[in-house]
Amino acid sequence: MPDTRNQPTQEATRRRQAGANLIAVIAAGLLVAAVAAGVVVSHRTTAPPAPPSPKQPPTPAEPEVTDQGGWDVAAEEALARRPMLRLPVQDAAPQPLTESAGDFITIPRPTDSSDQWIPKVRVPTPEGALAQLKALSEVALNGVDPAVVDRAYRELQLPGAPDPGMSVPHSTAADLRLAARMASSGPVPGLTATYEVTHGLVKGIGDQGRFTVVCVLGELVVDYRGATAKGGLGECQSMRLTDEGWRISPTAPAAPAPSAWPGSAPALRAGYRELRDAP
Repeated sequence: MPDTRNQPTQEATRRRQAGANLIAVIAAGLLVAAVAAGVVVSHRTTAPPAPPSPKQPPTPAEPEVTDQGGWDVAAEEALARRPMLRLPVQDAAPQPLTESAGDFITIPRPTDSSDQWIPKVRVPTPEGALAQLKALSEVALNGVDPAVVDRAYRELQLPGAPDPGMSVPHSTAADLRLAARMASSGPVPGLTATYEVTHGLVKGIGDQGRFTVVCVLGELVVDYRGATAKGGLGECQSMRLTDEGWRISPTAPAAPAPSAWPGSAPALRAGYRELRDAP
């Protein structure tokens, strides 16, 4: 049977639509500001890719999978594909925080962070996987450049993992630039963007704790020529434990995460909890 995991599917369409909440919240405001300033950059312009960060290893090594008796791929993919709660577009917009924040999740600090583009986490727990996805997504979405997103995700992929171009961060960055009529890749004068993860959840665990699907939720802030817009963005990934820590699994892509304003009632309803660093 041919491998269709990286081919366009209805699931891929839903993952792309998952970022639409954020696009609806942010892109319109940025476009208005750009037109007013008279500095719109056509999305048809091809800009050179941003140079790699000096902290990025030029040739990242592919970690070996910790093998303790094989993987239950069918169970892993069933967990990954299980649908998440869908939320309306407006839930991604800034809104009041809920007074009932629920329990928080304590996540470990990166094990290796000095002189690395993406800090690495070697703690073999679901919380360690959450910490790794947090570190990855914050780096990947810095600047909302699809090329940077892809490069970041490939650094933490196992062989056979889904194409980064199918990820919510990639489609969010690409669609935001397209909607705001910016260059499709590379630096844009006057554009800055940061993504800060504050909440997360563990969707499920498999293979005796060596596999987990985790989701993060953060605040994406985009500033263009002095106009600032923000929204909440969620991201889920299937993660496998390797000799070098948690890596994106070579299984089916995880179902799209709910996107909501971090700390809001919709975010709590979706299962997100505040992430706190271990002492």
